[in-house]
Order: sequence, then C-alpha cells, then structure tokens
Amino acid sequence: MQTKKVSESITVMNEIVLPNDTNVFGNLMGGRLMYWMDIAGAMTAVKHCNAPCMTASVDNISFKNPIKLGNVVRIESSITRAFNTSMEIYLKVWGEDNLHQYRYESNEAYLTFVALDPNNKPRPVPGVIPETDIEKLLYEGALRRRQVRLILGGKMKPDDASELKAFFTGN
Repeated sequence: MQTKKVSESITVMNEIVLPNDTNVFGNLMGGRLMYWMDIAGAMTAVKHCNAPCMTASVDNISFKNPIKLGNVVRIESSITRAFNTSMEIYLKVWGEDNLHQYRYESNEAYLTFVALDPNNKPRPVPGVIPETDIEKLLYEGALRRRQVRLILGGKMKPDDASELKAFFTGN
C-alpha cells in the first residue's frame, strides 16, 4: 500500500463561539470543543485513507486556557502515524480574540481513528511520511503513545510493550 505525506491530509477548522456554545461563565463548553475536535480529526483521517473512519480512542484532553464567547476556535489536525488499520491524529487548538488581535493556546490531544471497508470492518491504511522536524518527532512518539493506549484499554499486556520498556530501561 502506498504511503502519504503528513501535509496531504492536514485539516484546519475554524468555528466562532456563539452563546449556545458557552457555559455560565461565558467560556466555550469542553464538550462542544471535543465535538469539533472529533470532526476535524475525522476529516484528517478520511483524507489520509480515502475511506470512512470512526473514532477509536481519545487521549487525555487538558485545557490550558478557556475560549471566550465571540472568540474564534482554530483547530489544526494532522496525522502522526498509521498502523495497520488505525491512525493517530494530533490536534492543536487555539482561541483567537479578533477584537484585541491575539491568538492563545487552548489545548491539544491525540485521537485514534480506524478506517472501515464497505462492510464496516477495519481495513488497512496507507503509511505516513513525516517531513518536518515536528512531524518526525510526533511520528517517533506515536508507537509509545499507542502502546500506552493499548495497555490502558486492556488490549496489551505491559510486558509486551517493547517501546515502553526501552523508554524506561534504556534498552
């Protein structure tokens, strides 16, 4: 199966925070942001493999700064690495205050998507070619993050996590 560059599937999504998107403090609700992040991540996954995809896992989402009513949410989504039928997608989120002309970091997360065949069964996905230093760094860390996800999900025994052993023991 052919490989694809990270740059071929990057997605940038923008949303304006409206009153219906906020909590009682005038901040974007976390659930709404996660919904938008899932959409942006899915668009990246679909672009990469040209097939329907579904969310398989969401890593920890920690909020650094709230996004206020009237601000713009900017979500940048890119693939970090593909495995057999799954893809790790990295999302970076900013808030943009257009009135005061500044952008601030809100959060980041990793989502995993699985490509589906016409029978809704997992199907193979193309490999990933990282080009920039950041893409290479994210690519290298993806296997460790995957093994952590598999252990936490009960799908891998800690003793089988070769990348994590090397991380802790240096072997």
